[in-house]
Amino acid sequence: MSTFNKPLADRLRPLKLEDFLGQEEIVGENKLLREAIENDNIPSMIFWGPPGTGKTTLALIIAQKTNSEFIKISAVSSGLKDLREIIEKAEINHRLGKKTILFIDEIHRWNKTQQDALLPHIESGLIILIGATTENPSFEVQGALLSRVRVFVFKQLDDKSMEKIIKRGMKSISVRANKKSIDFLISISNGDARVALNILEYASFQSKEIDIDIIKEAAQKTSLIYDKNGEEHYNIISALHKSMRGSDANASLYWLARLVEGGEDPLYIARRIIRFAAEDIGLANSRALDLAVNVYNACHYIGYPECDVVLAEAVVYMAKSKKSNELYVAYNKAKEDIEKTGNLGVPLHLRNATTKLMDEIGYGKGYKYSPDYKYEENQEYMPEKLKNRKYFKE
Repeated sequence: MSTFNKPLADRLRPLKLEDFLGQEEIVGENKLLREAIENDNIPSMIFWGPPGTGKTTLALIIAQKTNSEFIKISAVSSGLKDLREIIEKAEINHRLGKKTILFIDEIHRWNKTQQDALLPHIESGLIILIGATTENPSFEVQGALLSRVRVFVFKQLDDKSMEKIIKRGMKSISVRANKKSIDFLISISNGDARVALNILEYASFQSKEIDIDIIKEAAQKTSLIYDKNGEEHYNIISALHKSMRGSDANASLYWLARLVEGGEDPLYIARRIIRFAAEDIGLANSRALDLAVNVYNACHYIGYPECDVVLAEAVVYMAKSKKSNELYVAYNKAKEDIEKTGNLGVPLHLRNATTKLMDEIGYGKGYKYSPDYKYEENQEYMPEKLKNRKYFKE
């Protein structure tokens, strides 16, 4: 592909560290990774962060700077055969006194077998690995491999870095936009430089004077950063749960909207609300659980788009309700007792004597039928080892 035909984001990709924007905590002045790059002493590492934050760009800067052989592959389109060929090349380089750096884009897409095949060559130092991933490596990269690399966390680009990148793009394609339009483009790009530059380039096809309306048309419907199978899925669910727990109806509604507009399954959201009603509201408001179950049924019956407001009613109700985790705490105490004491036997007086032998052994003997004692029978119901154990405050 000629340079002219490449997307603007690729054409503007910096090749020198001094032109790299963002991620100051990783490659700022005097940072360890920056010094490692400048000294050509790269460790095996994984770059983890959202799309468009500079992971591939930084890897390509390393490729320009290093004296090692730099090999770039995509986990989507490569496999064990490609890895074997790379290992053979790395062995030749080793004999020649040259290092080999292997950059694997989207490393989370490699399965366990592929990752395991790579492991011994990283351990031996034959290959220096740079992996890039948008997924949490704790979940997607094998533990043995993860323990042998440094993980660098890339963050969404801040507004200042985004503005500089957008202005570079404007200069490159000779377009103009006022500050309000630039700020709008930043706001809909979610810290993703690639998204911003793609929108800018498309907008430039319509006019060299770009305003908010043109940007909206170019962007059409902004893609939300939400992956139902990725870490952000769990982050947003966590934010919703904690917002409801903290009785913040506004934040609860916002995080719910992020889930709904991102395409999350409404039944999954409803199940989480049911769990919340039991865990965080519990005995303080027993109606909350009834409402949560009804919301699940409503979502099942009508689905999207109509059930969005049903879910909204539920999360706002949960956020505004009285809270108590007494039941949740009590259950965990009971669970801990089971883990510590194992399967304690049921006291004989609580057992049903359904056969003559059971009756002779003493099943049911001494049991006090509660109604006969006006529910004041003063009877022990716990196993002997847990006698008088209390999970609830009196």
